[in-house]
Formats: sequence, C-alpha cells, structure tokens
Amino acid sequence: MGKKISSDGHHALLSKGKEDEMEIFGYKTQGFRRALCLCGSFFSFGGLWLLFSWKPEWDVWANCTPCDLEEADTLLLRTTDEFKKYMRKKVIWLELLSLLESEKLDGIFDRDWESVISRAIARPGLKVRCVQVQKVRYAWDTLEKAFVRVGSLEDNTSCYEVHQKFGEGLTRKQRDVRKVVCGPNTMDVEVRPVWKLLLKEIVNPFYLFQDFTLILWLAQGYLEYSIAIIVLTGLSIGLTVYDLRQQSVKLHNLVKEYNKVRVVVLTKDEGSHTSESRHLVPGDILLLEGQKLSLPCDAILIDGGCVVDEGMLTGESVPVTKTPLPHIDNTVPWRKHCGEDYRRHVLFCGTEVIQTRRSGNGPARAVVLQTGFNTAKGDLMRSILYPKPLNFRLYKEAFKFIVCLALVGILGLIYAACVYVSHKEPVGDTVAMALLLMTIAIPPAIPAALTTGVVYAQRRLKKKKVFCISPQRINICGQINLVCFDKTGTLTEDGLDLWGFLPCENQSFQPVHRFSGRPLPWGPLCQAMATCHSLLLLDGKIQGDPMDLKMFEGSGWELEEERCTGAPEACVAVVKPGPAASQAPLEGMAILRQFPFSSSLLRMSVITQELGKKEEEDACHLYMKGAPEVVASLCQPMTVPPNFKVELRPFTSQGFRVIALAHKELLPLERAVSLGGLERDQVESSLTFLGLLIMENRLKSETKPVLEELSCARIRSVMVTGDHLETAVTVARTSGMVSRGSRVILVEAMEAEGEHCPASITWRTLEDAQPGMEKSQDPCITVDGKSNFHFALDGKTYQLLQKYFSTLLPKILVNGTVFARMPPAQKSSLIEEFQKLDYYVGMCGDGANDCAALKMAHAGIALSDQEASVASPFTSQIPNIECVPQLIREGRAALVSSFAVFKYLALYGMAQFIGTSLLFWQTQIFGNYQYLLQDVCITLVVCLTMSLNHAYPKLAPHRPPGRLLAPSLLLSIVLNVCFTLVVQVFAFLFVKQQPWYSQLRSHRGCPSGSHPLFPGDNGTMVNATEPEEHRVLSYEDTTLCHLVTLNCLIVAFVFSKGRPFRKPIYTNYVFSCLLGLQLGVSLFLVFADIEVVYKGMELLCIPTIWKAYLLVMLAVTFGVSLFVEDAILQNYRLWLWIKALFRFRSSSRYRKLQRRLERDATWPPTEHGNVAAGRKSQAYANPVYENSEEN
Repeated sequence: MGKKISSDGHHALLSKGKEDEMEIFGYKTQGFRRALCLCGSFFSFGGLWLLFSWKPEWDVWANCTPCDLEEADTLLLRTTDEFKKYMRKKVIWLELLSLLESEKLDGIFDRDWESVISRAIARPGLKVRCVQVQKVRYAWDTLEKAFVRVGSLEDNTSCYEVHQKFGEGLTRKQRDVRKVVCGPNTMDVEVRPVWKLLLKEIVNPFYLFQDFTLILWLAQGYLEYSIAIIVLTGLSIGLTVYDLRQQSVKLHNLVKEYNKVRVVVLTKDEGSHTSESRHLVPGDILLLEGQKLSLPCDAILIDGGCVVDEGMLTGESVPVTKTPLPHIDNTVPWRKHCGEDYRRHVLFCGTEVIQTRRSGNGPARAVVLQTGFNTAKGDLMRSILYPKPLNFRLYKEAFKFIVCLALVGILGLIYAACVYVSHKEPVGDTVAMALLLMTIAIPPAIPAALTTGVVYAQRRLKKKKVFCISPQRINICGQINLVCFDKTGTLTEDGLDLWGFLPCENQSFQPVHRFSGRPLPWGPLCQAMATCHSLLLLDGKIQGDPMDLKMFEGSGWELEEERCTGAPEACVAVVKPGPAASQAPLEGMAILRQFPFSSSLLRMSVITQELGKKEEEDACHLYMKGAPEVVASLCQPMTVPPNFKVELRPFTSQGFRVIALAHKELLPLERAVSLGGLERDQVESSLTFLGLLIMENRLKSETKPVLEELSCARIRSVMVTGDHLETAVTVARTSGMVSRGSRVILVEAMEAEGEHCPASITWRTLEDAQPGMEKSQDPCITVDGKSNFHFALDGKTYQLLQKYFSTLLPKILVNGTVFARMPPAQKSSLIEEFQKLDYYVGMCGDGANDCAALKMAHAGIALSDQEASVASPFTSQIPNIECVPQLIREGRAALVSSFAVFKYLALYGMAQFIGTSLLFWQTQIFGNYQYLLQDVCITLVVCLTMSLNHAYPKLAPHRPPGRLLAPSLLLSIVLNVCFTLVVQVFAFLFVKQQPWYSQLRSHRGCPSGSHPLFPGDNGTMVNATEPEEHRVLSYEDTTLCHLVTLNCLIVAFVFSKGRPFRKPIYTNYVFSCLLGLQLGVSLFLVFADIEVVYKGMELLCIPTIWKAYLLVMLAVTFGVSLFVEDAILQNYRLWLWIKALFRFRSSSRYRKLQRRLERDATWPPTEHGNVAAGRKSQAYANPVYENSEEN
C-alpha cells in the first residue's frame, strides 16, 4: 500500500523514487508564535498574511518549531526537483473508536496484521494520523515511523497472498476500517467557488503590483488613465476567473461519473450485493458479469477473463484481453513475478469492460488494487491539476531580466528623489513621483508576455487535431533537435498485408506459399493462423490487433460468438472453417486458454481443442506465434532448419514483418477448468517449428516527406521499435532515415561468461538490402566521412552497453539511429540517455508500449483518437507523423512570439522610463491621455495581436534561441534602448536650442519657425494667461510624447519578424491593420494643429520645421533599428561567421562529444573484432580509444 520511507526523525522522503517524490519536515505549532503572527497580520493590514500565502515555508518557520515527524501537527513539504517548491499541510487525526473495540482489533487483522492499515492504527486510542498531499492520503506507520501512501494494496503482496487474503472478499468490519483510513473511492475535483478564484487572482503579485501603481497614478490625478487600467484589469481578472471556473467544471464533469458507478461486490459475511463504487476499498472483490462497465478503480483480475477498451489510458481503442493473476505459491511480490507484463492482469480505472468470460468458479472476479486518485485515471487528473514544472531556461532568465529592470527602476527612484529634493518639492510629491518612476521601468504585463504565443499556438494545434494537456511544453517544442519514432503504426501502416508463408517440414523449409486467392492447405499451419490470436466478436464485428486480424482473415476461418463447452460455466471462443477455407476434418476449434502477447517475451500462445472428433482423439493443442528467434529457441532443435537464420535474413533485410509459428500437442485434459492453473512456462517448451509467416508492412505515405523535412531542418530522427533489427534497418533506409550511401554499423554485445570470458562487442556493417546480395565479408568498415554512418543495435546490446560499457554508450548514441527489439522500459531509458547528452527529445508513437517513453520525452506525441490520455502530453487524432513538424513549427513560432512580445514590452517600458526621467529633470511628466494612448491604445493592442502570426510552413535548418539572455536577443534590447536614449536626449536638448522655443505653456496658436509665440526677454513668458508652473505642458513634453508613441510602433514592427519561424507580418491581418491605424492616429496628432485635440491631449502646437525634424529622427531610428535587427542580430550566417572567428563552440554535451570523436582516428571502430570489458571495471577497455579521448 506504500513504499517504506527512510526517515531521520524530523525529515523524510514522501513517495520515494516516484514522480511525485517530496521531502517532508515535521513542525509543531507554538501558541505564542501564532499569536504574534496574528497580531502582525492585523497591524500590517493583512500584509503579513499575504506574504505567508506566497511563502508557505516562512509561515511554518514563523508559527512552528521543528520536531520529529511522529509528534508533528504541521508538515512542510518541498519538491525534490530543482525548483524546490514548498507547501504546508496540517496533520489530521482519524477516529476509529466508534468502529472498533480494542479487544476485537486483532481479530479483524488476524490474516493481515502486517498491513499498512494495521500498522497505522495507534493503540490504545485507535486513531490514525494522516496527511493529504495533492489528493493522495498518507498515513503514519507506527512501526516504520514514516508516512506511507494508503489507498492501494501493498507492493510486497505476492500472487498467493492476493488469492488467499482477498479471494473471498473482506468482512464488513474490515471494509469499514479500510474506508475510514483510505478514504472514499472518489475523485472529487472541486468546482471552486467564484469568490475563491477571484481572491486568488487579486492577491497575485502581478495584480498587487498593478494595484500599487494605480494608487500612485490616482494620487497624481490621472483619473481617466487609472479608470481605463482598472477596467482592463477587471476584464482580465474576469476572463481568467471564467476560464478557471470552466476548466474546474470540465474536470469535475470528467470524473463525476466514476464516483457513482453501480458495482457488484462480494463480501465474506454478506455475499454478493450491489453497491456504489464510492464505497469500494483496496482488497474488495468485484464480480464482473453481464453489461458493460466503466471501471471505477484499478483491480487485479484473479478469476475468469475480461476484454477492455483502454483508449483513455493508452490512446489505442483496440480491445485488450486480460488474464487472471496466476495462483503461484511463492513469496515474490506479484508485480515482480509478472515482470513488465503485470498490466495484462490489471483492469485500470477509466477503462471500459466490454466483455467478460466466466470461469469454472462463476463470474469473473477482480481484487480492488487502488482507489481514488491512486488509480490510473487519478494519475491523469493529478497530472492536469498539478502539472510538473518544467526546467526551461526561458522562464528562469525571464525572472532574471525582471530583476534587472527592477534595479533600473530603483536607480530611477533614487534619481527622481534627488531631482525633486533639489527642486525643494514637497515630501509627499517627492515620494510619489519617485515610486511612480520606479514602476514605469517594469511593465506589469511582462510575465503574461511569455504565455500569449503559447495560447495562440495551442488553439492552432487544436484546429489541426493535436491536443495538449501541458501547454507549457509548447515553447520547449521549439527547441527539439531529436525525434524518436516507433515503427509499427507510426512510420508504417497499422495493418499488414499477407505476403506468403514459408512452411517447414522434416527440418527443412519448403517452397513459399503465396496468399494470392488460394486457400491455405489444411494442417497445423492453418490451425495456428486460425486460433493463435486475441480477436473477439463485438456486436457482430471482429475486433482486435490489426496483425491478428489480417492473419486470421488469411486462414479463411470464421469467429463465432463465445459458447460454453466442457465445464458448464466455462465460456470459450470458437472458430470454424469459412466458405473460403480449405476442407477440414472437424467442426471447428475452441480456444480454451490464451497466453497474451508479451512485449518482454515477444510471443503469445493459445491452448485449443478440436470440436467434432471422437472423445479419444479429443486432445488439446498449443499454438504459438512470435519473434522468429524467440519461437525457434522454444522449439525442439530437430524441428528447426539448420539454415534458419540464412533463410530469415533476406525477408527481414527487405523490410518484411516475419512471424514464426509453432505447435505442440498436449495431454488430454478432463476438464477445461484445469487449464486455469497452467503457467505458460510449463507448456511453452519442446514445440514443433511450423514455419515463417511473412507480412508486408508498408510505409505510410506521409512518413518519407516528414523525415526528409526533419532532415533538412537538421533534426535527428531515430527509430525505436520492438521489431526485428534488420527489418527496422530496412524501414530506416526506405523511409530516408538512413540516407542513401550511408553505412549502417551493427553493434552486437555478448554477455560475460565466467571470469576469463568478459563481455565483448562486435562491429559489422550491413549492406543495402537487395535480393541475391550477400553480406560483405570485408573485415574492415570503410566510412566515407566521419558522420556518414549510423549505428544499429537491439535491446539486448543496449542493456549490456549500460551494464558493462557505460563510457562507450554516449559515443554510440551520438550516431545511433536504429534501436530494435526494445521493450517499453528500454525505450524510456534510451530517451533519458539522449536527454543526458543535452538533446531536446521528442517521441512519437502509440500510447500502449510507448507510454513511459512518451512521458519521459520533452514532447511526447501519442497517435490516438482521444483528446487526452495519461500516456502523453500531446495527442494527435490524425494517425501519422505529420503532427511532429507541425508541433515543432508551432513551438518555434510560439517561442519567437514570446521573445518578440517580451522585447517589445521591455523597450516600451524603457522608452517611457527614459522620457519620464528627462521630464522629471524639470519636474514635469507625461499627461493623462498621453499615457492612455501609449499604454492602452498601442501597447495593449500590440501585445494581444503580435503573436497572431502563424508558423512558417517550412522548418528552418536552425532553431530559434532558447534563451532570453542569448547574445542576439540581449543585444537587440540593449542596442534599441541605446538608440532610444540617444534620440530622446538629443531631442530633449535640441528643442531648447530652437529659435521659436520658449517656456510658455499655452494652447493658443503655433510659433513660427524663427520666433516664439510670445517673445520675451531670455525666453521668459510675456502676457501668458496659463499658470506659471504646469507639470505637463511644454515643448519638451510634446516632443518626447510623439517620439515615445511612434517609437512604440517602430519596435512593434521591427520585432514582428516573420521568416524563418513565422509567416511575414503582412499575413497577420489583424496586427497589420491595427498597427496602420495606430500609425495614422499618431501622425494625425503630430500634424493636426487642432486646438481642441491638443488641449485634450495636453500637447502644444509645434512649427512645421520641428515636425520635419521629428520625422527625420524617427526615420533614422526606424532605419537603424531595422538594419541592426534584420541585417545583424537576426542574420544567422553572420553569427556563424562570428562564432567561427572567435572559435566559439556549443557547450552541449553531444556537440562536445561529436567534436572529440571527429578528432579520433579510431572511431568508428574499423576492425571486425571485439572490444572487451572487464567485469570488475565495468568500463570500456580499449586503451587506444581511451587515450585518444583524453588528448
């Protein structure tokens, strides 16, 4: 029910080794400290409470003292990732006294006294200490002194214990105790009240910063501007709350049906009865019979059989057959005993039982394994409710950049304070204006700028039938430089076409039988094809694995509805010869027992019985199909042709899918129910080899163009498949993953045998597969160029490389392209190894065998007809790999859009900051409507529309910068700030030198080009009717206002770069039209000379000559900015030249490794020999190679 957790008293690990692993620390609340904190919150008007809500660790440290976890009433939790996020949880007590009496406790746990639930009950008070973390309950283990997860059966429960302890159900008392400790079997996703959502948004630091800014603006009399910002902020909060509320309702509706499912439960003292699923507890027995059922929990099938649709879980809506957990008398935990194939015994929550098979003991039975949020469905919901933070430099560097802007703001605060003090302004005005200048440097919309591109990209992906449950990964997709592909169903068609059959008789292969309309001759081969499958009949239609379906159709037989045969309650599938089948001397065949296909064993088998024969001939037969090398190893050597591998190679090297078939006759069994006790290891041996079934696995039409597009974009493609190695290599060649002319080097590792025979590696080349060609016998591998080769290896070799050649593995991965015979665990491990080399890895495959790999990758894409599944952060309803370049394109566009909006906001903030600082020099500031124009009419519109550019249809051969502090991006901001500073300072000083300039502040008329409007001595006012002091009206303010406003439009245009990652700016019709409209309004304000307009905008009329000067300054700014941005900073070739000039090299691990290997004359290995590794050193032992690496 939970994994033992090591603890040192005050500190421990929660869910050790799992994805949700956390550190926990014990604390005890102190009354005096608590009282002081309450007083502090009161006297700070809630400020301290607000601080504690942002920093829960400070709350715990201030209110509590450290103590042992056993005594703690408060727990401080910290994630073990690099983000180190804290959360606070209260320890709760559960009372069991009303349910139990102390003297009866041992009776309830007489056979289960070592369980976590028994150890969690504190005697004599009959209480349980527990804590709820991210919807999962943890109880205090009084024996192990640690918090352990409850809500599931213990991991160390053996197959024997599952049957013996829980096979007959629980008593009522046991169920009541488990229900109290584990909680109800529900997935309660609260529909959060609007007031809670509203409060959470209001106390967000982003909005608090805006509130603080608004108070300052209102204090300075900027009423209209403040009202506009309040309206926009309220609208933003309202939309956010509405979106969160809708998401909450959607998630609530998604799981509520699983809380009220009616199920049949078997208990010891009450027998079978119908109950609501919320009352289920781990250990309960479910009776599965009759109508379809959406499973409300995870359960282990212990009797009978089930067929389920696991579309929600895997993304593949293919019926999956479940078999009962074997009744083995050992102490090995059941998961360990079953290995990687434990899933074939588990019915997962959220999946649908579409058919059940009774056993000799009655209806199918299953033991409840996990309940609530511990289930597979619960994992999906928790991944949505609590998304794992991503380690992406963009978000870290955004925070650093905001800190830099904050430092600039502090400098502005000091500057403003000094200026206003020197002018002997009132203290109140000095403080207000200093704080005002500080806030201008930090545009509050900067954090939101990083998400606008993601939001639009997610909407575009949805239109293309690509769905996402983790939007923050979209930006990371823009950095992908390696994509792993599954083969079958991903690169190739799901369905296979029968090509022929290579029968075997008397230890030799016979001529190939081609499937060209002729029926398959009657015999063991025909029987194997008709029975060795997992197909079933649903609503009159045969459903199941596409390969099984194609093979069964080739036999010409028909599948009938299940019938009862042998024992009166044992239901089996029956197949009969169809009209197109060859004549058979029997009525049909019953499939009595099925050992499903195992991805680790690479085989499946069935036990059948012939119908319509005499009783003495009524024997049982076992038929097997699977990987040729696996099936051959289980057959009698005298039945396997000696040239087996030689005959197999031409087919695999031409890309055929080859399946081996075998047969064995079993002793007659008196009752079909006795089959339930058979283990596959007992019967899957000493078989007779029947031959090879050869199937064509065609490439999907989209595969080759997509791989070519990725190759042109310099994105590596890697194949990770469970198929035969040579078949995979041929598909890689055919698809273009291995380019024409490139050599494929096959890496084969051999296990160590004793002290004197260490593990070794053999290298050999695979020639282009062509019929009639023999493999080159040349012992040397000639490689034309350092990068013109690819490594290919299988799962066994990969495992040995990890075990014995840990230093060699990364060097093989740099050029590894084909990985075959890889089980699911190795696929996930391979992706992790690529990530260690600093690759950004994408994975595309189905949701069944590739589930772990899809979740491990930076961007996992499941080809599925579901909108969301637990298998992957991305799902594509269009079942081909075109979604991969689409996702990368959208990721790049989103990343570039995020940078563009971020840069624009930084430049807009700095332009306003510089202009305001200059006006502060003479104790002035921009006017109310001037700020309104710049902030709302321009900046807000630009931020909302700049990211609407669609992704460019062609992938560029390079990626956009993944860092906000990348040299090109940082220089763009710094240089544009410098341009803005120079232009504004020049204009500020130059306007004072104009002959028409005066300090007069009036709207009455315009000065001539050579004289002020009201001349006076030394530029002083004469006959002015305006107040002597005005904090807005001045020629400096008018000049800087026009410059700042039009500069915002300039940088918006310059930063809206299109190619190579986004479509050109003119395709963004909304942005282009609005930008043109804004430009027209801004120029109108420059040239209008309308007193009413100028009076409202608090602008002065300026001479035409100065308007011309302004346009010249803006044109120069535009030209310089555009030239620097496009011709220098965004010039990819120029940056390559600069990097080459200064010998700058990438710091990525795989780049370093590539450069090292290019200098190594011994790489790739050129001799057809062995590379040995000692068992003790566990390292690559080629001295020549190791010495060259050090140099």
